[in-house]
Amino acid sequence: MHDDIRPNMPEPPKESNENTPFLTPDEAATKDSNPEISESNPNRENTVPVNSSNPMLGKGILDNSPPKSKKHKLWPPTKKQLIIGGSILAVILIVGGGLTYMALRHKPITANIPVAKAPAKPKPKPASNTVASTLTGLQVPPADNNRPITAVMIENTTYARPQAGLSQAGVVFEALTEGGITRFMALFQDQLPTFVGPVRSARPYFIDWSMGFDAPYAHAGGSPQALSYIQSQKVKNLDYMYYPNYYTRISSRPAPHNLYTNIVNLVSLEAKLGWTSSTFTGWPRKADSPSKSPNATNINFNPSYSTYNVSYSYNAQTDSYERDEAGAAQTDANTGQQLNPKVVIGLIVPWSQGSLDSSGAYYSTYQDIGSGKAYVFQDGTLTVGQWSKSSPTAALTFTNSAGQPLKLNAGQTWITALADTSEISYN
Repeated sequence: MHDDIRPNMPEPPKESNENTPFLTPDEAATKDSNPEISESNPNRENTVPVNSSNPMLGKGILDNSPPKSKKHKLWPPTKKQLIIGGSILAVILIVGGGLTYMALRHKPITANIPVAKAPAKPKPKPASNTVASTLTGLQVPPADNNRPITAVMIENTTYARPQAGLSQAGVVFEALTEGGITRFMALFQDQLPTFVGPVRSARPYFIDWSMGFDAPYAHAGGSPQALSYIQSQKVKNLDYMYYPNYYTRISSRPAPHNLYTNIVNLVSLEAKLGWTSSTFTGWPRKADSPSKSPNATNINFNPSYSTYNVSYSYNAQTDSYERDEAGAAQTDANTGQQLNPKVVIGLIVPWSQGSLDSSGAYYSTYQDIGSGKAYVFQDGTLTVGQWSKSSPTAALTFTNSAGQPLKLNAGQTWITALADTSEISYN
């Protein structure tokens, strides 16, 4: 109890281990003046002095209070206490034992009776927030997979290197244009780099490959045959000449090697033109399965002279192929990282320099509609199969030697058109 609540509350008496003598009323009344029974004497019980002014004491207990009785000893017990306590304990034991016996007697026996558990309800599977990309096979948000494929023509002269955005493409096609110079067409959907290029002109065989993916086609002009082909095939055309605001020229490179685009902006333009998705058949996919005995870890594609020849080194840790061009690592200007596709394919496609065009130039010609050998490199191994494309809008497909669809690893696929098998070597 707090002192500020009961300031006149007397202190509780201090107990003594010795027998306390009986005090008469007169002795109790004179306690304060008797040194033998004062608080300084530890052998005396501390009693409360009678004080009529004490509000905690009621009237009528000053002179007529009965004397306090002598304390009873609890130990050792008397003979009477032992008899009474023993009787009580016997009664408790008898009653408790009887109740226990009755409870056990009537308790049902269930230990040996098997109890069938109710079948657990199957937990509902959480809704997946990703799907396999039709373009790459990688897991992507559904909205990304519903986005249209965007094809962009990218230059590969020495003035254009390093190019921007190639590492973020789902598929890259590589083929000769003129003078032994190769060119790329990169397909974007899963990733949307905001700096891609340098953007260059169209060619008919690249247009055929883009139509197999129902892809809007971004380029800067093209050969006379290509521009005519875009019109006749009703290609989803994103020509720089028509939409210059969706392209930009940088000042650090000379024209025409300085034209770049933004995939986010191109997708916005496609939506305005009503091209909100791409309908095509994706390649069948499989899980990565790096070979324990790889037979094709170094690959060489030689479509032209040394400046445009390519080599790949298989990286078992990433199960991908690190790409070199002209004897040096080919990197992406956006990331500074070396290009490393998961799947590398060499298409054997009949090629010719072509005849002199009305513009006074020779433009390459590929027989890209039809079929031919396909050298598919993945998991450190080579599978020789066949490619097939039945029409400009048909999908490009790959089959193995038994004619079954060839499953590819998920990730970037790099495809190079080669005129002959002599342009491929590996070990």
